[in-house]
Amino acid sequence: MVAFKLVVSDKEKSYARDVADPQSAGFLGKRIGETVGGELIGLPGYTFRIAGGTDRSGFPMRPEMPGARQTRLFVGDGFGFHAPRVGQRRRRTYRGNTVSEETVQINLVVEKKGPGPIAEAAPAS
Repeated sequence: MVAFKLVVSDKEKSYARDVADPQSAGFLGKRIGETVGGELIGLPGYTFRIAGGTDRSGFPMRPEMPGARQTRLFVGDGFGFHAPRVGQRRRRTYRGNTVSEETVQINLVVEKKGPGPIAEAAPAS
């Protein structure tokens, strides 16, 4: 089973942390926008919001796409594609908004700070 890489974003700095066993960490089945407790990654008192992630092929998770499936969407300028010309659209591959075993990176944003600093539990990236 592949391990997760968690990227925790504080206001001025981000920290990376590897989670060896994703099933025991409790991230499987969570969706973008949900909040998770810091106890899952060894930071009690913290609260994090899942902001996104990527799958093992490098395709980003899209918040409005339900499930964990991978699909190709016809998109214009915006999330995951920046059109070089006005009105240009392209077909791009995205992953759904649910964390699955295909996910290798999860982006977290600090919602509520705990008593200790994040740097003690996760090295700076």
